[in-house]
Amino acid sequence: MSKIAVVYWSGTGNTQTMAECIAEGAKGAGAEVDLIEVTGADAFTAAQAAGYDAIAFGCSSQGTEQLEEDSFEPMFAGVEGALSGKKVALFGSFGWGDGQWMRDWHERCAAAGANLFDEGLTVNETPNGEAQEDCREMGKNLASW
Repeated sequence: MSKIAVVYWSGTGNTQTMAECIAEGAKGAGAEVDLIEVTGADAFTAAQAAGYDAIAFGCSSQGTEQLEEDSFEPMFAGVEGALSGKKVALFGSFGWGDGQWMRDWHERCAAAGANLFDEGLTVNETPNGEAQEDCREMGKNLASW
């Protein structure tokens, strides 16, 4: 059984919904899952990352298509050095732009040596039923990866 962390920050609840669906899909596939909301820079650490087979990181796009700066970015910067060889999936919602923040985040993880699950799962605005199912499928596939 794989052990997966779903680590997320959500400003409006959209990314939280995605995180919950990913966790649901992974649990349904038999994985042990910890759902961790980022509320500060120490919400998830590099030491904690070592205890998981895979990590799904979720953050909505902020400002000029960037990660949330007060909690998520500092947390992620602290974990980034521990991602080499780690199975990592990325997800998040956005309401403007074209998803550049996800492409930048994906490149950043690749540069850190992460074993990336895919190009990242994005949802424009509120995740509808189809998007929620895509999230569950991501969780299921992450559990068996």
